Amino acid sequence: MNRDQRQLRFVIFLGGTLVVGALLWDGGRVLAGVEPQKAHASASEYNEKTEASITRGLEWLGSHQAKDGSYGSLSHYGPHVGITGLVGLAFMADGHMPGRGPYGHVVEKCLSFVVSQASESGLLAAETSHGPMYGHGFATLFLAEVYGMTHRSDVREALRRAVRVIVSTQNAEGGWRYQPVRNDADISVTVCQIMALRAARNAGMYIDKTVIDKAIEYVQQSQNTDGGFRYMLNSGGSAFARSAGGVAALQYAGMYGSDSIARGLTYLDRFRPPQEQTVGHYFYGHYYAAQAMFLAGDKTWQRWWPAVRDELVAKQELEGFWRGQAGEEYGTAMALIILQVPKRLLPIFQK
Repeated sequence: MNRDQRQLRFVIFLGGTLVVGALLWDGGRVLAGVEPQKAHASASEYNEKTEASITRGLEWLGSHQAKDGSYGSLSHYGPHVGITGLVGLAFMADGHMPGRGPYGHVVEKCLSFVVSQASESGLLAAETSHGPMYGHGFATLFLAEVYGMTHRSDVREALRRAVRVIVSTQNAEGGWRYQPVRNDADISVTVCQIMALRAARNAGMYIDKTVIDKAIEYVQQSQNTDGGFRYMLNSGGSAFARSAGGVAALQYAGMYGSDSIARGLTYLDRFRPPQEQTVGHYFYGHYYAAQAMFLAGDKTWQRWWPAVRDELVAKQELEGFWRGQAGEEYGTAMALIILQVPKRLLPIFQK
């Protein structure tokens, strides 16, 4: 190693885990990175079957990325920024970052695809879906998590513009709907935008407090007397997926210990596996439910987690993927994000 080449030690605090490594520096550029260390979940959270399931799932996703970096071609959507963002998050939940780690190249290509799909307005959309704000929300969340860990200028600009789209399309009720217009709102799309805004704020982006306050007020007004959440303010009974999203959104707003969250958690516990009733939007619901139960504290988490973990592992196909409502790539990404919550690596999962 000559005098222009030196090893730089780095220490990163990721979700309660201290990661120590080294980078080889050559005249101002990084030549190589180390494999990221994984967080240590407790013995009650993980077992050999879980780790094997995660390994197979990541391998399957890594081998099914399109040449342009996208995911979604195995669904009816086609290349999709939201599914691609979720896949990127699934790898990041295992410690892989753009250009770093065994799957760093996969995350880098996910990032390149998402950034390349930004319109002049900042809307992130590459899908044929009728509701681009779903994809935009998940893609913005992905950008925020990447930016929070890398502070790359190209990611910052795409994230800034994506956040601007969300802020500018919030309707008078405080929520969002499928299209980037201010006509109406539903809780599912609204929670997706709240998560993206929270991640962006955590990464250092300025978000006007009134935007968040209005959004949380919308979520609170959506709660029914049974503790669950309705789809829109003027219609809809309670259901698992949207209720899980509603509880998680209130927790991320800092309302820990509130009556609204307590009633919401009680409602969600009806859907703890194994149970006979059909769960609509299974992966979407458990994605938010895992966050809600994790943030609720150890007692709640230890009751919920083993049942969901084991059910997810049992649902995995032999090839390594999960069948989701929006396709195999979506189902696999969601399952892997859920299974890796205990690793505590994604900043969005932190209190």
